[in-house]
Amino acid sequence: MNPYANEDVMWQRLKDIQREVENSRLYGGGPSLPKLIQQLGRRLLSLAGLATRRPPRRRPTLEIEGPSAAEDVA
Repeated sequence: MNPYANEDVMWQRLKDIQREVENSRLYGGGPSLPKLIQQLGRRLLSLAGLATRRPPRRRPTLEIEGPSAAEDVA
């Protein structure tokens, strides 16, 4: 898997957000300033959620059964 996939998704999402803001500014009739700030805040929080570092997944360990100590003594 591409280790930079999250960064690519975040960058694309940021460009989408900027495009939406620019379009709403150009066409007018967009949300009021407090609603715009709230909307952008929600989107940035979701974007930050993509950027959080997660611990690596635990891989199942393979347990190898060897001879026991009792068998070595006998």
